[in-house]
Amino acid sequence: MIIPELNKETVRMRDPQRVQQLIVALQNGGNQKLQVISDFDMTLSRFQYNGERSPTCYNIIDNSKIISEDCRKKLKDLYNIYYPLEIDPNRTIQEKYPLMVEWWSKAHTLLCEQRIEKQKLVQVVKESRAILREGFQLFFDTLHQREIPLFIFSAGIGDVLEEIIRQAGVYHSNIKVVSNYMDFDEEGFLTGFKGKLIHTYNKNNSVLTDTEYFQQISHRHNILLLGDTLGDLTMAEGVTNVENILRIGFLNDKVEELTDQFLQSYDIVLIRDETLDVVNGILNFIGNKN
Repeated sequence: MIIPELNKETVRMRDPQRVQQLIVALQNGGNQKLQVISDFDMTLSRFQYNGERSPTCYNIIDNSKIISEDCRKKLKDLYNIYYPLEIDPNRTIQEKYPLMVEWWSKAHTLLCEQRIEKQKLVQVVKESRAILREGFQLFFDTLHQREIPLFIFSAGIGDVLEEIIRQAGVYHSNIKVVSNYMDFDEEGFLTGFKGKLIHTYNKNNSVLTDTEYFQQISHRHNILLLGDTLGDLTMAEGVTNVENILRIGFLNDKVEELTDQFLQSYDIVLIRDETLDVVNGILNFIGNKN
């Protein structure tokens, strides 16, 4: 392979030749034509660390001291009901869609009852076990140095997500986040969530209110898309005139059941790979255009 990282044992490809062609096309376009569109939870952040599941943005709140024991139990009950449905290989996205709306809406209602204080979020993230994938520093810094826009499209909590990146020291000016942002009253207490609800299966044009972003970078026709669910495949719908799109999927869970579906949908599938090695290898190759 033209990129040594693609020889890692965690890498699967349905059509290696097509992947090579796509990567060469991305290199030909160079940094100027490239943009990166990525999910956050379990894509830029780790799925597990030291044998333990790493928290998502919602988990960070769920596991914190700023919510009551009763609320925590109810949120866990919701997770136990809906997470298996979210990753059920035998249900269509159409079937899952209303279930995800139900889950997120119920969780948001519970959180709003907790009178969460905005100022406590910094500490909550600090005390959490949130951890970005190995190689994150190189990934974020490379994109920033080369002025490649990074669009993070997340069904998590934007306030928490931004704080994780900030505390990791990689919240650069080239980053744009679309996510579920908390709405606080004048006293700084959580009262609701802003805008349209974003869940696993509506990460597309239907929730993108700020279409100006993609218009501003409309000359960037090449996309590197990173996700960890089949719902992440629609994240680039807001981009007009796509020339080349290379889709990289992190398959973290239910590997046996989901490998085939992932291989049909993503160009490169990374099986239980907690690093950004492959992504960094591709960015390095694109940047080495003579």
